[in-house]
Amino acid sequence: MGRMPLSSLPGPRGLPLADVVGALGGGLLRVAVTAPGPEVDDVTLAEPATGVFGQQGDLLLGVAIETPDAAVGLLEAGAAAGSGAVVLRRSVARAREVRGAARRLGVPLVELADHASWAHVVWLLRGVLDRAATGAAVRTDGPVHDDLFALADACAALVEAPVTIEDTQSRVLAYSSRQGVVDPIRVSTIVGRKVPDAVLASLRGRGVFRRLATSSDPFFVPADGDLRPRLVIPVRAANEWLGSIWAVVEEQPPTETIRSLQQTASVVALHLLRLRSQTDLARRVAADRLRTLLSGNLHDVEAWLPAPPWRVVVLAGDPALDPETRLDTWESACRRHGWRQPLLALLDDEVLGLVRDEPDDDSAGSWPWLAGVSRDLLATRPHVRLSAGSAVRRLPQLTRSRQEALEVHRLAVADRLPSRATAIEDAWAEVTCERAVGDLRTALSHSPVAALHVHDMEHGTAYCATVTAWLDHPGDPRAAAARVHVHPNTLRYRIKHVADVVDLDLADPVTRLAARLELRALGH
Repeated sequence: MGRMPLSSLPGPRGLPLADVVGALGGGLLRVAVTAPGPEVDDVTLAEPATGVFGQQGDLLLGVAIETPDAAVGLLEAGAAAGSGAVVLRRSVARAREVRGAARRLGVPLVELADHASWAHVVWLLRGVLDRAATGAAVRTDGPVHDDLFALADACAALVEAPVTIEDTQSRVLAYSSRQGVVDPIRVSTIVGRKVPDAVLASLRGRGVFRRLATSSDPFFVPADGDLRPRLVIPVRAANEWLGSIWAVVEEQPPTETIRSLQQTASVVALHLLRLRSQTDLARRVAADRLRTLLSGNLHDVEAWLPAPPWRVVVLAGDPALDPETRLDTWESACRRHGWRQPLLALLDDEVLGLVRDEPDDDSAGSWPWLAGVSRDLLATRPHVRLSAGSAVRRLPQLTRSRQEALEVHRLAVADRLPSRATAIEDAWAEVTCERAVGDLRTALSHSPVAALHVHDMEHGTAYCATVTAWLDHPGDPRAAAARVHVHPNTLRYRIKHVADVVDLDLADPVTRLAARLELRALGH
């Protein structure tokens, strides 16, 4: 599941597992196996079928785990992910092989009372962790997140139903503590901090977001499959759509209740404006830090920079968009996929990012993870390209990584690379040739290749293309001939008669290398 960032610098604070369990009370959770582990800073629903097991420090919930064998498999996945703990039903957690596996793997194991509702526990855990996280949030005028949670509870009391408050990107900003009977989609929304993609597609197809963006009037969304009915209240300030309030209801509430919810929505709008100003502040601070670092100022960066190795990446998008819009688009995509505080900045009108690249690390903010995000975006954004410099471990080397990323980016924009997410090591041959021919484009007046090019221009011949094909397919005249769409005998005839036009000794290896570089400089 993706995880919604809270505008904190450098990131939300975690809690010791014992504090998380103790905060819930009521006998819901109990630590069954203790082990050293990271502090808990988020909650993830385990999805073994799709390989989703969260990130380091997550409390991994085995909602669908019902057998000891499946529980042991989840513990192994949690150990690999660096989970803060794995939570299982008491009846499964107390199996001897499950506890033995937890001790062997060094993964804290927490048991959930058999009578407890997973949804209820998710709500409570989210509240505990969000309060810890917002304690470190950047604030300008009070605890906005706390106020939003209080407003969600107020709305839930009015409508007597569970409520979430969401932004325009369908990211969950706050939710009520009230439960009632809820559907799995709401649980998934709370845990992932955003509405699942499949549900978004359904709502979009039914015109829900079009109505939210254009109207201030509340409306009722009937049930659709697993999605229970919802009352939706747009949140607006003047003519600007800021977000929405969603209540899980069985039928449309009375007019008076809806009117009260609209009044509450006006208060929510003020808080969303404050939250946006705080988020903008956090973004500016992070972007300024990264811009300063990539410009060569290495002073006092250890406090916020992740552990090496790092790569500098150029994140390209639609060239018709202005640079700020491209930056906003990438920031939104990264946050939506789970990177809490993306390390992105504009430098010379290019969107640059700093990602980690530790072997076997594909968590949010890493190079493999970002490449995966780009593949997801390609379906709707065909201009998406990622170009990465080499992985480096020392701060002064970031300048080199940035330069390499820009070199790869120029080749990507020129459609010279097959992949939409390319690192320098995958493009070294193209980059090497581009470096070699960089100075040749203005120095082609005295070579035989330059003379051959002039002959082609003046006589309509194709000697340059023929020589290029011959050099690119040594010893294979059929492939070379196919390259220029002629018969192999025609190719041999042309190569033989190159000597009638210029003095070019293609039997000499140094001459062949120099000729190929100059032909590349000419666009062949």
